[in-house]
Amino acid sequence: MRLENQVAVITGAAQGIGQAVAERFAREGAKVVLADVDDAGGEAAAKGIRDAGGEAVYQPCDVGDRSQVDALIQRAVDTYGRLDCAVANAALVAKADFLELDETDFDRVIRTNLKGAFLTGQAAARQMVAQGGGGTIVNMSSINAVVAIPEIAPYVASKGGINQLTKVEALGLAKHGIRANAIGPGSIGTEMVKQVASDPEKWRAVMSRTPMGRLGEPDEIAQIAAFLASPESSYITGECIYADGGRLALNYTVPVED
Repeated sequence: MRLENQVAVITGAAQGIGQAVAERFAREGAKVVLADVDDAGGEAAAKGIRDAGGEAVYQPCDVGDRSQVDALIQRAVDTYGRLDCAVANAALVAKADFLELDETDFDRVIRTNLKGAFLTGQAAARQMVAQGGGGTIVNMSSINAVVAIPEIAPYVASKGGINQLTKVEALGLAKHGIRANAIGPGSIGTEMVKQVASDPEKWRAVMSRTPMGRLGEPDEIAQIAAFLASPESSYITGECIYADGGRLALNYTVPVED
């Protein structure tokens, strides 16, 4: 098992990619602390891991609040004795035409997506430095760090910021043996994205920009996170791995057959 005896915190872990990461890490031997603002979902996800034979606990956490992030890291240490990996996955999306975008929505998304990743990475790194032995940080970016959808401007801006934050973390923490990398998913089959399938026009639009012709699965992203947290990626830091079915390589739209 690639992550045997590691201790990891995963934010935004009550569902979707975050839950898949927590489940994958547990299968790889890690002890995991799931964090979210959805207490029912988080508790259920942690119980599911325990029922499958893994080690997991849930900790409520608003990642935009430093005191709650500090409490999350402390929960990992109090429960499992140390911290080896932090996965900053928590994120929000706010949709609006750019000219109609409300300032409060912009601030809310940046607070969770970008500030939350910063607070999570900083608190985790402080613990890793204090205990010694290095560690890993995995930030959840997006292809929208590179390409833009104008209706989700704050999300796009936050993910671009995460790519640069990841580089800063990698450079600033290398001397402590801490590696920081990011993952940039394309269209992944979470519940939110699957809802698009009920609208034929929207579904065709998604498939027209996905050369592989399918959605990615949350566990496909989780496998990358496990790789980045493991010794298998020991000489990789400051990078973003894009798992997008070929979308960023695309300079045209793919015709979709009925």
